[in-house]
Amino acid sequence: MGGPEPPIRMAHDHRPVHDVRMRGFAHRHTVEAAIAWLDAHARPAGIELVPLAIAAGRVLAEAVVSDVDVPGFDRATMDGYAVSAEATEGATPYSPMSLALIGDSRPGLPFDGSVDTRQAVRIMTGAPMPAGCDAVLPAEWADSGTSASVPGISAIASVSPGKHVGRRGEDIVRGTTVLQAGRILRPQDIGVLSSIGAAEVVVVRRPRVRLVVTGNELLPSGAHPQGCRIVDANGPMLGALVARDGGVVDFPGLVPDEEDAILAAFNTDAEMIIVSGGSSVGLEDLAPMLLAQHGELAIHGIAMRPSSPTGLGRIDDRLVCLLPGNPVSCLCAYDFFAGRAIRVMGGRSKEWPYASTHARLTRKITSQIGRLDYARVRMAGSEVEPIAVSGASVLSSTTRADGFVIVPMDSEGFAPGTEVTVWLYA
Repeated sequence: MGGPEPPIRMAHDHRPVHDVRMRGFAHRHTVEAAIAWLDAHARPAGIELVPLAIAAGRVLAEAVVSDVDVPGFDRATMDGYAVSAEATEGATPYSPMSLALIGDSRPGLPFDGSVDTRQAVRIMTGAPMPAGCDAVLPAEWADSGTSASVPGISAIASVSPGKHVGRRGEDIVRGTTVLQAGRILRPQDIGVLSSIGAAEVVVVRRPRVRLVVTGNELLPSGAHPQGCRIVDANGPMLGALVARDGGVVDFPGLVPDEEDAILAAFNTDAEMIIVSGGSSVGLEDLAPMLLAQHGELAIHGIAMRPSSPTGLGRIDDRLVCLLPGNPVSCLCAYDFFAGRAIRVMGGRSKEWPYASTHARLTRKITSQIGRLDYARVRMAGSEVEPIAVSGASVLSSTTRADGFVIVPMDSEGFAPGTEVTVWLYA
């Protein structure tokens, strides 16, 4: 005979909520279904205006169009003499052309006047070209000299029109779209934005992510393990992952396995809540039941290994990801679900931020039809070796691993010699 029916609790809108603690999962969702639900509910977190000085690494929310030419004037690209190219035609060391030297042009201090054909202006790199000049005669192509009344130079080589001259708008033409929306701003992008006079830039707001790490057995990061109590690894790991994916981390500390404490942690102004631990079917796995009671538990239990106790849902307009407490399961579930949502909310690509390569397996990876597997692997030259396919609490396996291989749910695994896609840990 079967055991008693699981207790039924009522959600805040009077829907029945089944308490699955100590009962197990009656149904496991596919990874594809979980991702589809997540993609349907993850939305960009909005936009904000930030000073250019702190904009590196942020996601551009609007295309940037330049309203100026860069440079805004013709300028010298070498030290030498601004001249009319016509005046140097035929000049050689044996047949120099004499030019009167009538002034200087320096960066920020242009020559104020016009230059005739038989005249020259001493000019430095980056200085504005004087009116009447269309080329720069390099300093080494001229002999300096003076007459009794007029200082001058002798051109000992010829230059063509435009030689050693940077034209107005050579870098950026007014009206050009300099950067497209969705770009993650790099240091050189900041330089370009500054060159067109931008002091601020409109970026996608970084989603705030509340980390709720539960477990009465946990000690805070920085402590030493004591007896049967262990030090929290998931909180620091998740904080680093959230920051990598463009989120702002809110992690005030560990949360005990108590209903009131977990509910209090759910009360946040963050756009997303990540719960680590308490997501499965044990007696102290309270988070799924509380999420169902006070919000929506849309997904609970996923056909994957590790990370099957993962849950997804919402409280009001906040996304909630319930991640397993075992560290490898936590990392795997973050990669598949929470990280994807954070990247979407921050305007980034939803895809993994990992490079991939192809290699042949040295040993088989076994799996089970109907379940997706996340297998940690190590690269060995052009081959790849599985180092663990189980042991969800062995976090050090991920530090020994170079990456992971995904076995799809319609496969029983991969035989030795199979070429597989390896996702490389960043």
